[in-house]
Amino acid sequence: MLSDVMEDYLKTIYVLQQESGERVATSAIAERMDVTSPTVTSMIDTLEERGLLEREKYKGVELTPEGETVAIEVLRHHRLIEAYLASELDYDWTDVHDEADRLEHYISERFEERIAELLGDPRVDPHGDPIPASDLSPPQDDPGHRLIECEVGDHVIVKRVRHRTDEELRYLSESGVTPGGELEVIEIAPFGMITVEGGQGRQSLPEEVARLIRVAPIAELAQ
Repeated sequence: MLSDVMEDYLKTIYVLQQESGERVATSAIAERMDVTSPTVTSMIDTLEERGLLEREKYKGVELTPEGETVAIEVLRHHRLIEAYLASELDYDWTDVHDEADRLEHYISERFEERIAELLGDPRVDPHGDPIPASDLSPPQDDPGHRLIECEVGDHVIVKRVRHRTDEELRYLSESGVTPGGELEVIEIAPFGMITVEGGQGRQSLPEEVARLIRVAPIAELAQ
């Protein structure tokens, strides 16, 4: 049986693999989980011994099929719980992540099925991230592109907002930058600020915050 911490590592590595499309460095895991590199190295040793990941020196780690299945199951729990909290318990979308982190390890498969049935088997969570299917196949979706990759004049719809801190999500929410919202890129400053206009008027976003936002052209979605 895997511990909660082991499952957290597998989920984190899986998400990082999906974001980068390549092996994951120890430093990236440490940064995402807010732990030290030696702590990550120790856990990688354990997970490798369990056959849940493979490590290649100087190139990082990747999950084995068994490790990926565990990660996807935890991710399904997490994102279904987020959707349930937002839909049925009136949680704000900016506040569901930490609650889901605490609960994802403890719900039964029956409870997972009941949540999915109640919500109509949702495809995405409140942040716009895809919810894996019940067969635990890797979710297939078009993540769009980062807001910082847009050009002035682009009209886009927000597809996903990656959680890094609750404070950043609240900042974006208060600025009117939420999944499903429409934005127009007004200005891109040379020092890293991007100005957009949406439902709350014009907002200037720091580059590090804009990197959290995935968007798609509105015209492309209408086709």
